[in-house]
This record gives sequence, C-alpha cells and structure tokens, in this order.
Amino acid sequence: MLAEQKQIISTLFQQAIQPIISGTELAPTIILERPRDASHGDLACNIAMQIAKPLKKNPRELAQAIVQHLLANPASIIASAEIAGPGFINLRLTDAAKQAVVKTILQAGASYGKGQQGHGQKVIIEFVSANPTGPLHVGHGRQAALGDAMSALFEAQGYDVTREFYYNDAGVQINTLALSVQARAKGLKPGDAGWPESAYNGDYIGEIAHDFLAKKTVAASDGMPVTASGDSDDLVSIKNFSVTYLRNEQDIDLQAFGVKFDNYYLETSLYKDGKVEATVEALKAAGKTYEQDGALWLRTTEYGDDKDRVMKKSDGTYTYFVPDVAYHVVKWQRGFTKAINVQGSDHHGTVARVRAGLQGVGAGIAKGYPDYVLHKMVTVMKNGEEVKISKRAGSYVTVRDLIEWSGNGDIEKGRNAVRFFLISRKADTEFVFDVDVALSQSDENPVYYVQYAHARICSVLAQYSNDEAVLAQLQTVDLSPLTAPREASLLATLSDYPETLQKAMEELGPHQVAFYLRDLAGELHSYYNAERVLVDDEATKMARLALMLATRQVLRNGLALIGVSAPNKM
Repeated sequence: MLAEQKQIISTLFQQAIQPIISGTELAPTIILERPRDASHGDLACNIAMQIAKPLKKNPRELAQAIVQHLLANPASIIASAEIAGPGFINLRLTDAAKQAVVKTILQAGASYGKGQQGHGQKVIIEFVSANPTGPLHVGHGRQAALGDAMSALFEAQGYDVTREFYYNDAGVQINTLALSVQARAKGLKPGDAGWPESAYNGDYIGEIAHDFLAKKTVAASDGMPVTASGDSDDLVSIKNFSVTYLRNEQDIDLQAFGVKFDNYYLETSLYKDGKVEATVEALKAAGKTYEQDGALWLRTTEYGDDKDRVMKKSDGTYTYFVPDVAYHVVKWQRGFTKAINVQGSDHHGTVARVRAGLQGVGAGIAKGYPDYVLHKMVTVMKNGEEVKISKRAGSYVTVRDLIEWSGNGDIEKGRNAVRFFLISRKADTEFVFDVDVALSQSDENPVYYVQYAHARICSVLAQYSNDEAVLAQLQTVDLSPLTAPREASLLATLSDYPETLQKAMEELGPHQVAFYLRDLAGELHSYYNAERVLVDDEATKMARLALMLATRQVLRNGLALIGVSAPNKM
C-alpha cells in the first residue's frame, strides 16, 4: 500500500491503543504486513498480541477494543476489520484506497518509488576494483551488476552517491604482468623453454606485446596517454603500457556492460602521497602495533580478530590489507561517513583486519566501517556443460564473453540478460548462469518474462493510441471500475514498489528488485490472460487502460534502476 496510507492506518492504531496503554511505559511499534493468504484481507496487525502479555490481558479482548475504535474512525481507507486466531487484526481496504496508487504512479512518472531518506548524505560504493592484469571475469561482472544497482537504489532514496573503482596497480601481480608481456615481446610463448613459471598465459598477453612492439599509444578513461617504447628490455615502459592497456580494455568492457564510474583510485597513489606510511605511523602512535620476529604486527585481537596480523614483513614490504586500511582512512577523510564495498567472498578474511586497523588509527571512524557485500562465485553453463576457460583470458570466462554469448552477438540484449541474471540472487549465494536460458524466449528466462510484460502493455496501449499526450490524460479517469480480483492483486503489487526499493537499499539487496519485477510481470501476465482491457464499456476500458499505463511505468522504473532496457516490442 502507499506510504501515506500506511502512515494514516498506523496513526489510527496508535490512537486506538492509547487509552489501553495509558499510564504504562509501553511504546509498541505498529507493524502492518500483507497476509500471505489474500482471503485474510489486505493488511494484518499483531498489536493486540504485542501488548497483551505486559498488560496481562486477553489479546482477543484487546483486539476487539482496537477494532471498535478503528471502525468508528476508518478515515475512508478501512472498509472492514476482523479478529483472527489468537488476536490478529485483519483489515480490508476500501476500493478507492486500493485504486489510488494508479493516479499516484501516473502523476509521479519516473519518480515513482523514489524517496528523500538520504537527502544531503554522501555514500561511496566501491565495486569491481579489478587488478589491471587481465580482462574482467564473470565475478567482476557480478560485482558490476550488484554495485551499480546498489548505487541506483541509494540514489533513488536521495543519497549523493559516488561509484568508485579502486585499482590494485601495485604489487607482485603487476610485476608478473610486465614479465609476461616482456616474454611474449621477446618471442616466447606459453610452454616454451624460458617462459616464466608464474606468467599469465592468455592470448591477451600476446596482443599487448604486439602493440608494445608497434610503439602504440593507449589511454585509460581517467589517465594520460601512454606510448610504448617498443624496447623489449625496457621493463618500466612495458609495465606502464601493459597496465594502461588493460585498464582501457576494462573500460571498454564496462561500457559494454553499461556501468560508469565517478572516480578511479590508484593503489600506487596511496604510496606516492604517503597515505600508507601515515596510517602505519598513526597505528604505532596509538600503541596498536608491536614488533616480533623482525615484523611489525597489528593488535587486531583487540577488535575481535582470532589472532594478531602482520602489517610489515621482515623484508620491509607491507601485507596486502595495510594499503586497504589507508585507502579507507582516505575515504573517511573525503567525507564519506558511509562506505560500501562489493567484493568476492575470497575477501572475507580482510574484513576484520581492515575494520580493526580503522578503529586503531583513532580518527573517529565509526565501528563496522565500511559495510561489505561479499558475493559468491558464478558458474557459467553453455550447451549443458560448464564453461571454465576463455581462450583469450586463458583461465576464466570474461564479462565480454558472457555478454556476447547471452545476446548471440547482440550487445544490448546480452547486457540486459547478464545484468538481470547477476542480481537475481542474493549476493552470498552461488549462482549458475545458464547461457541457453538467457537466450531462450520463454517464461524460464526472467529478463524476457519481465520485458515481455512491458511489451505486452505497449501493444495494448498502442491499440488505443500511439500518442503519449493522449495516454497522459488517463491519469484523470474514474478508477472505480477496478474491482476484479486480478485488478486488486495487481494494484497491491504496484503499491509495494516504493517500500521494495527502500527495503532493498537498507538491506543492501538489489536482488529484491529483480524478485519484485518478476512478481509484477507475473501479476500482469495473469491479469492479461484473465481480463480484456479494451472492452465495450467505456468507463471500464478507460480505468483498465490507466491501470496498464501505471504498470508500464513501474516496470520501466524498475528495469531502468537495474540497468535493463524496457522494449516496446519483443
């Protein structure tokens, strides 16, 4: 139901229980939920059972008193109220209250579902953050889909959102990349004598080497162009060219995926700007470190870790979580008091260490900062078999592979399928991506099922008028004919959309939007099969057209939020 209607009913309940709890310290919360069984009504409330025990009274008797008060003051919203079981209060709403959502949607348009809960607040959402050592794999794709949808959810609630990509452009993996490209530039290939044991074996390494020897120029979206020296002995030039080359490749993949970042942050800048050293010194000054066996340790057990962790190894290099601590100190200093990281579940071990380090620096950083959304792996199936290797990547399936396969060469279709599929399950559950399902035009394909609902509505509306200005006039029609059971169910689902978005944001669960869209499409298809829209009765026809227009708007809003198109034809 609409938020304002829910607030009115909550107020009515508060007024009803006030004489009952007067003189006590009780301050119960009014919880209104939709019953699982529609025959039980439109809303259910357990307030009588909440207060019965502390008041030592019979919950059904309390419920009776509350119902009498509600029915004496129904506020044109409550049609009936009845008591069920041990003291549940089931409400039925008036037809007008249920139908009001249509006009609300048509007046709000693309803004329907949005709120201002986060107005004036900043949030930074970091996702993908791949090492620039190869093409983006399907795990990065899941991060991109989750992170971008999560960003859109926060924006929908009024937050000032920054999408950030953190480049791990320092460390052993970058050196391995440079040595791999150098070996290919010198004419070696995987399997040859002299090929580095830890080298990357994908075809992309040969492509980089070819362009390096050709002295080509490459540039990432946020950086200066880099021109290759062409000298296979110039390891510094090879490293700089290779990193920039792959950053540009990742940019291209992300563009194909429809994801755009507001900022890119380089790990190397943390060292250049002295942020890592400053963080270590702050931890030392706070007494949170000690030296043992030639290494510097962080007292992470003070913050719930199972053992203390090495920060600086005996060879003078930092362990991988130390720059992460410095990076999050910088996030806090940039004014992001709320930060969310979308990462693979293999980062689980760093969560406690990073948070311990942030508490230890004594910068006033909130406990539990940052929030983490850890996703599990994606298994790719094609032609009934698991696909593990991409020839170009050498050891994994790339995002580009998945987009191309899922669209059969059509990038937009592939992007729609991949983005919808990769948020259609909770992040912490493993996901099997079946390319054959993504290509199918059936109810089994969730993105097709939802998009087809939108296209179906467009077809019905086009039979009435192709003029959007004419369709806009539907927001003024009489909605009272919308009383059929299928109509009531569809209206109820439409009214759930704003609350769905808010809950998905609060729980960092964009999968809830995919679930909702599937449910809404199901309601639409059921209604379409049960009722004719363009009937002879003019009043009924116009009301049903308005309902179709409202449903189309909500489908559009939801699909846009998760980065999926809403085609007019299928």
